Amino acid sequence: MIIRKAEIKDLDELLEIYNYEVKNGVATLDLEMKTLEEWKEWFYTHNVGNHPLYVAEVDNCVAGYASLSSYREKEAFKSTVELSIYIGADYRKKGIAAALMEFILEEAKKDERTHTVVSVITSGNEASQKLHEKFGFEFCGTIKEVGMKFGEYRDIDNYRLGV
Repeated sequence: MIIRKAEIKDLDELLEIYNYEVKNGVATLDLEMKTLEEWKEWFYTHNVGNHPLYVAEVDNCVAGYASLSSYREKEAFKSTVELSIYIGADYRKKGIAAALMEFILEEAKKDERTHTVVSVITSGNEASQKLHEKFGFEFCGTIKEVGMKFGEYRDIDNYRLGV
């Protein structure tokens, strides 16, 4: 496995990984699959400032990705970033998420512009919760019934890590 900065050539595979979760899971509460144009806009908000985007490549295929994105639009939040990690369905439970987590957190620690990393996890995603706890994230609370997906209200759990 190679972890490297995402490139525009990865866009189709990144979109496929994300849209799989839109359609089949609750790791994202997006309800509509993203288009290539929408995902291109998302892509170009990364690898600038303190918002890196990395991919894990296995046998020349993108197996997953990790990104640090803007947490909120207000200027006061610019040193806080939101972590996202998505792994392709065929690559789960192989240590890829942990490798991406370790890599992106090391990059965040090196970046003087980043003070806090947050994650918003849909409640019940035990694999993600355990991964965050393994890396020292602090549970900061649950917000009940904030999103509706697959006919059910979903809670979100908030985690933070100071870097």
